[in-house]
Amino acid sequence: MQVEQGATAPVMEQPVVDIEAVATEAARGDVLLPALLLSSGGEMTSDDAESAGAEATRSEEIRGLLAAIRRLETIVVEETTALATGQKVDFDDFSARKSRSMLEFVRLMRARMHLGGETEITEEIQRLREKLERNRSLLEMHYEAVREVAGIIVKAIKDAESDGTYTGRAVRDAK
Repeated sequence: MQVEQGATAPVMEQPVVDIEAVATEAARGDVLLPALLLSSGGEMTSDDAESAGAEATRSEEIRGLLAAIRRLETIVVEETTALATGQKVDFDDFSARKSRSMLEFVRLMRARMHLGGETEITEEIQRLREKLERNRSLLEMHYEAVREVAGIIVKAIKDAESDGTYTGRAVRDAK
């Protein structure tokens, strides 16, 4: 049996890939490796390639949005922990960091509203909401404490500055 020269399948050239560079980029999360999905006939169609590209993009969008949610959550937890443990809190720093992170999150959500139905994103947002509520509660408690202390200081200053000229008469008239 003789094999004809034209009967052999053509060999596709394989691209040269720097494995170390890809591994480094993958470790940093900077690379999305391509995935080829085959149709039921075993051949890649343009619809399959387009679908794979769309799925890869969607996956990248989900990871980006989740990363933004987690960054915001980290800042909120850090501030909440500092408040709860009585550590010195730089409110300006936390406010600026939360504002930047929240802006990033809102922009990503607006750009990717179609991802709002993703279960993982919904769960992460719910966890973030719970952490924000705890943070709000502690901030409110600290705000009330500051208001009370400020009220006490204001009263002490007024009492110290008063010579009793007007307060003594007001007290006698009230009786």
